[in-house]
Amino acid sequence: MPSHGFKTQTFIRNHDRFFHYEPLSTSSFSKNLIISEAIHLQKAKRLLKFKSSFANTFRKKMKLSIKEVAQCLQLPLSTVERWIRQGRIPIQRSGDGLIFNVSVLEKWAATHNLSFKKPHRESAHPNNAKPENLLAVMKRGGVFHGVNGDDVHSVLKSAVENLSILAEPAKALLYERLLEREHLTSTGIGKGVAIPHPHDPLSDFMDDPLIATCFLERPVEFGAVDDRPVFVLFILISPTIKIHLHLLSRLSFCVRDNAFVEFLKTSPGSDAFFLKIAEFEKQLDRADHY
Repeated sequence: MPSHGFKTQTFIRNHDRFFHYEPLSTSSFSKNLIISEAIHLQKAKRLLKFKSSFANTFRKKMKLSIKEVAQCLQLPLSTVERWIRQGRIPIQRSGDGLIFNVSVLEKWAATHNLSFKKPHRESAHPNNAKPENLLAVMKRGGVFHGVNGDDVHSVLKSAVENLSILAEPAKALLYERLLEREHLTSTGIGKGVAIPHPHDPLSDFMDDPLIATCFLERPVEFGAVDDRPVFVLFILISPTIKIHLHLLSRLSFCVRDNAFVEFLKTSPGSDAFFLKIAEFEKQLDRADHY
């Protein structure tokens, strides 16, 4: 077992599996972080379950591409495009998609002796899928140096602007959600490290999680639990609660190691940083098998 004082525990709650690495030493910042996040995210999960009870109502109106509409009507794409231009199909445009009422379209198809197949979209992350580990997620997010800012707001703004993987509307939404989370309580977990993240999963505009590693140009007061200024951010964005807790647990395992924090203070390049994360992944994988 590694010397970091972690053991693997599996929690089963509402048929969902969460991965949790509980500290065995007297220091408890990682443990408190996981517990706090679990409480916040379980509230969000209950809200999502409440909303899902109205799934049939929500499915009556959906945003689809013209190609998907053609698949529902089982018609050539060119035919659907022509009928939409002619105003023959009861559909409204919305940006680059189409808003339509399922029951209305079904009745319209029946009136015109056309078949209709309701759309079905598979989840990008089924419940039984194994979450990605840190290395792939951190490579997706990238490593950034010299992130500028004098306070929480400006630092987060600069960090989000670096995320070229996101479209501009997504950046604006992410920045807003990150600030909302900081207003609840600081994501500064101590030792000069912060893990900013939205309060709720951002499943609307992303399918895959990412962690962006941002080394600040200068330390910034973040209201951290130990009152130390923050010098590095790990911006964690996830489409599901399960993935969020899984990644947060593994990231906390790394940050709990004082030698790793000292390594972070050197503002390492991407190659050295990812090599170090790969070493921690091996330790975590071994712990998972105990």
